[in-house]
Amino acid sequence: MKNIRSSDFSRLHARQPEYQEKCRRVFIAAIGLIASFLIGCGQGDIDDPTEYLIRIEEQVVTVEDFQKMFENMKSAYPQSALREPQTIKAARLRLLNQITEELIILKRAQELQIEVSDSELEQAILDYKRDYPEGVFDEMLLEHAVSYPFWRERLRIRLIMEKVIARDMGERISITPDDISDYYTEQYPKESLSADADGKDKNINAAIIEHLRRKKAEAAYKSWLKDLQQKYPVEINEAKWKQLVG
Repeated sequence: MKNIRSSDFSRLHARQPEYQEKCRRVFIAAIGLIASFLIGCGQGDIDDPTEYLIRIEEQVVTVEDFQKMFENMKSAYPQSALREPQTIKAARLRLLNQITEELIILKRAQELQIEVSDSELEQAILDYKRDYPEGVFDEMLLEHAVSYPFWRERLRIRLIMEKVIARDMGERISITPDDISDYYTEQYPKESLSADADGKDKNINAAIIEHLRRKKAEAAYKSWLKDLQQKYPVEINEAKWKQLVG
């Protein structure tokens, strides 16, 4: 799982107030991200339209589920911003869109029979916690009232989704020598990139490839998700949604 993490420098300054605040913000962002990946998604009584807010076949997110997710994510917003009705409304809409995308991707995971083993999950947990000084990670879970088993399962879901995206995006993204050449010519019209690249040119090539890959991935992701939306129609309870946003 790729996450924003504290640096090695942070390890040497775990007791400093500014580090503690930085670490807290990073953790809130991570929890907010994980929380947006299907917290509370269950299989309620889908025949009762008053019980669901978002539904894709047997997967249901209720109004109560959504409210719990939103309360969790609010900790990542400045208190001043939360006093603005338009900010709250925009944040709710952002969460609705995130959950919708996530449900769709998890349906794709079911189709592809993609899972994350216990050993994969434990390795990801070790990788994640490695950048936190001893005890800090557990303290943050406690501070934000997030149980370790709960966080662990949310991480498993995150990893499943990353596998799905990597599997499908890998078939849609390729970077050719012409792509690199065209980009370099566009960005550096007065310079030339030699065929036998030295160390500097290799670094430039690597940076260009990474940039082009991200750009192509973004475009491919939108197209891919649109295709999946056609395959897995999403139902939104408009009446409940209007009540939430006012």
